[in-house]
Amino acid sequence: MFTKLYEKTKRYIKENYRFLLILLASYVLLTFPLPYYIYTTGGTIDIDDRVEVADAYQAKGSLNFAYVTELRATLPTYLLSFVIPSWESVKIDDYKMSEEETVEDVSFRDHISLDVANQSALKVAYLKAGKPFNITGSHHYIVYLDPSSVTDLKIQDEILKVDGQSITSLDEYRSIVNLHEINDTLEVVVRRNQKEEQKSIQVQDFDSVKLTGISLMTVYDYQSDPEVTLHFSKSESGPSGGLMLALSVYNKLVKEDITHGKKIVGTGTIDPDGRVGSIGGVEYKLRGAVHDHADVFLVPAGENYDDCIQLQKKEHLNIKIYAIETFEDALNVLDRLND
Repeated sequence: MFTKLYEKTKRYIKENYRFLLILLASYVLLTFPLPYYIYTTGGTIDIDDRVEVADAYQAKGSLNFAYVTELRATLPTYLLSFVIPSWESVKIDDYKMSEEETVEDVSFRDHISLDVANQSALKVAYLKAGKPFNITGSHHYIVYLDPSSVTDLKIQDEILKVDGQSITSLDEYRSIVNLHEINDTLEVVVRRNQKEEQKSIQVQDFDSVKLTGISLMTVYDYQSDPEVTLHFSKSESGPSGGLMLALSVYNKLVKEDITHGKKIVGTGTIDPDGRVGSIGGVEYKLRGAVHDHADVFLVPAGENYDDCIQLQKKEHLNIKIYAIETFEDALNVLDRLND
């Protein structure tokens, strides 16, 4: 039976090889990934699906992240991006800070950015609500290496010690660098792939400033009361949800419901002092909020807000848009929704 099936298959391939080759070539042509991403209209995510706070107060409305739909480009989607007004192609290299970076390096930096933004949001929310939030430890990760740096360090390394001194803050790292002369070599202990390794880096002159050519981000260990647990997927990254996360956590910590029964969507980074920063792709996020029937869209003041107002007028979008500079601004805007 196997022999008959083999002969039948062989005969079919021999008789139809031209068609099969065309089919295979067409498949590769239509599915092969190009070095571009496609940006298009996004959507919203109820933050209740991402945040768990012990003994949380319940909201009548909802607070939501806004996101951009991002597709890896193929030939058909790349060509469509020149035809469909709401589609935009972006080179993958535009995500990189240097030609030497890999896609994995960029992904790591984006995920660390998410962790840093989340912790800033939690700190702002807990302190505003008058709840305990304490830092218990820190981890300093390399997220960028200047191409001219002289080192065997890598992006994703966690710096533990420099010249035998444990590093507990970025200021300590800078202080050690400043104690050395140009061309001095620093001995650095890092954690790489769960192992401690000895590496080195040279102090250099960058525009008359003593630097080593690396950028670090700090992720903290913390304790909070009540306890908070975040549930983000591996595909989610970046700092643009900071403002909305802070609002959602705050709303779970206080008795007053700041949503007033509305569907609130927004975007914007947030720093530990509650300042809100601008983000990319705001037009796609606004369209997604409208598509998902949001009542309110909170957006960083300045260019982001101006772009949203311009798009609202152009496409006659039925949604209230508010410019936000600080966490307090957002609370004040939401408080007026009840008037």
